[in-house]
Amino acid sequence: MGIEFKDVVTASAARQIAESIRSAILDGRLKVDERLPTEEELAQRFGVSRPTVREALKRLAAQHLIRSRRGPTGGNFVASPAPEEAALTLANATTLMVAVGDFGLDDVATARLELESVCCRLAARNRADADLEAMRRELGRQRDATLTDEEFCASDVRFHRALVDATGNALLRFVMHSVVEALQPVSNMIIFRVRDRQTIADFHESILDAVERRDGEAGVAALRNLMIYIRDRYREALERRAERAG
Repeated sequence: MGIEFKDVVTASAARQIAESIRSAILDGRLKVDERLPTEEELAQRFGVSRPTVREALKRLAAQHLIRSRRGPTGGNFVASPAPEEAALTLANATTLMVAVGDFGLDDVATARLELESVCCRLAARNRADADLEAMRRELGRQRDATLTDEEFCASDVRFHRALVDATGNALLRFVMHSVVEALQPVSNMIIFRVRDRQTIADFHESILDAVERRDGEAGVAALRNLMIYIRDRYREALERRAERAG
């Protein structure tokens, strides 16, 4: 199996077992699709009870590191990495860190500008017709005055997601997931009472136009103006909140 089994402390045995197997997966001693020993075999190797092993396996499954399969050839297997699940975990962690104040609003706006600037340049170079259509479709929705604030926020996220997709870069799509799926909804939640939806749509139209013309720098300029507008709305929203609290 390729794991060095060590004595574990009973009180935290499940956690230590899970960490031992996790380390073996991350450093390659356990390969994707490799079958783990049975619960009984693991219990014997670690010197613990089967319920303790079962709890360790639950921890690993919750981290999407292993998967179970039933039947004669079933058991627990090392899971193949799932980018969507990993990206969602990253987005959830980012949302929490913003909520507890680990990331300031200025940091959020600056990070979005720098990361999405890279996306604008690559999107202008690599975009396909389907990418333009996806952004154009969301822009059309954002021009609809009957759209609720919640629907507008969702369309805002989809527009920027389409911009990232247009880069054609799988790693960027993964990294940007936490920016688009986590930071943007947080931003919208803070500024939705003080923003002008059509102004944001205007910025989106400028970005779309630049990407369509394959002018990455024009896209970055439009994005920078959008981030300045959002940062200003942050401050306005916080000032109003402070006034109400006072």
